[in-house]
Amino acid sequence: MDAKLKVENVYKIFGAQPKRAMTRVRKGQGKDEIFAETGMTVGVNNASFDINEGEIFVIMGLSGSGKSTMVRMLNRLIDPTSGSVKIDGRDIVAMSRRDLIALRRREISMVFQSFALMPHQSVLENTAFGLATAGVGRSEREAAARKALEAVGLGANAESFPDELSGGMKQRVGLARALAVNPSILLMDEAFSALDPLIRTEMQDELLRLQSEQARTVVFITHDLDEAMRVGDRIAIMQAGEVVQVGTPEEIVRHPANDYVRSFFRDVNVSHVFTAGDIARRDQVTIVDRPGMSLRAALSRLDQHDRENAVVHDRHKRYLGTVSADSLKRCIREIGPEAEGRIETAFIEAVPALAADTPLDDLLAPVASAPFPVVIVDGEGDYYGTVSRSVLLHALNRSEEQPGESTPQTEAEHV
Repeated sequence: MDAKLKVENVYKIFGAQPKRAMTRVRKGQGKDEIFAETGMTVGVNNASFDINEGEIFVIMGLSGSGKSTMVRMLNRLIDPTSGSVKIDGRDIVAMSRRDLIALRRREISMVFQSFALMPHQSVLENTAFGLATAGVGRSEREAAARKALEAVGLGANAESFPDELSGGMKQRVGLARALAVNPSILLMDEAFSALDPLIRTEMQDELLRLQSEQARTVVFITHDLDEAMRVGDRIAIMQAGEVVQVGTPEEIVRHPANDYVRSFFRDVNVSHVFTAGDIARRDQVTIVDRPGMSLRAALSRLDQHDRENAVVHDRHKRYLGTVSADSLKRCIREIGPEAEGRIETAFIEAVPALAADTPLDDLLAPVASAPFPVVIVDGEGDYYGTVSRSVLLHALNRSEEQPGESTPQTEAEHV
């Protein structure tokens, strides 16, 4: 996947003599020590990461971690002390003021925590404000503003004024104003943190809906873990100005980089994070259905591996069904001593096949009721692995260890 934004070795020092502080930073001195000696603050310390085109990239951390400073350097509202920020390969740190303004008007929009709506202007005028300052003609900017308002569900409120709107509606206007310029990059700095919890969830849903309809590159700043986990494709964790870990929510929950990251994710409900594919095991005996594969041959393989059941798939890994020693023996008795019947006659209907993206919450009932491990398949219906009761319980009990760490997945034994 191509990087839309590329941050390389970015530093930001706040103070009158940033070079003095930079010398200390590069010698390994900490943020507090540098402030005590120089009176200057290290806002961002040697940050490097890529943001992929079309993803929601969340930057999170505690207050003072540098996340808001970081997002403001992505459009140069704050100039980095050192390093580069590249958008589609162009370093905006080296851009002239004229080129930077053109870039902001054309490609980048920002949504702040504050609604920042002008009370004397209508919702339509507020939404079209950025286009007006860019010199876009009235008819064109109003058409774009109406389209943006329709996108966030406020088309009927175009002629209303801010004091007639609820808090959630005002934030939707702020989002519509950002969308009106049709940016390829959307920067959102604590955009939903001032909202009530229910409205906040609605706005998160709105963002995800808009992203599904027209994927933009979104950089989303938050200090709220639930929000980060809910909207983020990937998350960057900042600590004292440093980016200490970047990864998907699943990767960070599984393998936190340090105690600071671990403390963020300690109380995460893994059933909301992991899917069936994340915990599926591939140590189940499998049987490849091929010409000549008889019931007796399948039973012999189960006996050989001392297993009660096996997963059956074709040569292309397409899942076909599950058999057990009992189901095979029953079919052999019914067919007779020669027992050359097809293996599908022994399939057990009570073993479901679920998609790899099934949330753990939705696994509980099927796994509890199935006589054998539940089969997991990918989007093409190919065999992916199995989830047993013990594997699911282990995944849900993170107090012991992270899912999947006790026994690595192995290639299935098959015939």
